[in-house]
Amino acid sequence: MSSSPQSIQGDEGNREQLASLSKALLALHKTLLDSEKVGYEDSFGKIETPAVFFQLVMNDPWFAWLRTLSEFIVLIDERLDEKKHPVTGEDVAEFFGRARALLTPQEDGAGFALHYHNAMQRDPDVILAHAGIVKLLQSLQNP
Repeated sequence: MSSSPQSIQGDEGNREQLASLSKALLALHKTLLDSEKVGYEDSFGKIETPAVFFQLVMNDPWFAWLRTLSEFIVLIDERLDEKKHPVTGEDVAEFFGRARALLTPQEDGAGFALHYHNAMQRDPDVILAHAGIVKLLQSLQNP
């Protein structure tokens, strides 16, 4: 079974959109980590090494809320790594929809939504990273 040039272009376009989402989410994740590190150090003192920071990110409750975003990025990257099945428009729509839902800050929420809201309130870099993702997410709605 061969793919038509049109379907190959569509497959590659879908892959590029999903890869762009992953890249934007990684940038947001780094921004959130940097922001949380500042708050952690204000409360508990300087984090001495990158290895200690890594252990804190992986195990300390302070950073636990960020694991939701980490796991979502892993899901996207796993889908991108699937070689047997091309990335479909449905895949892109699903992941973009899930990103929209996840990245909805809620002042009266819980878990990720509340922490995300709080991060946006205290750190303009988080707002800028969020705005970039919103623009990307809107590109799927308004191609």
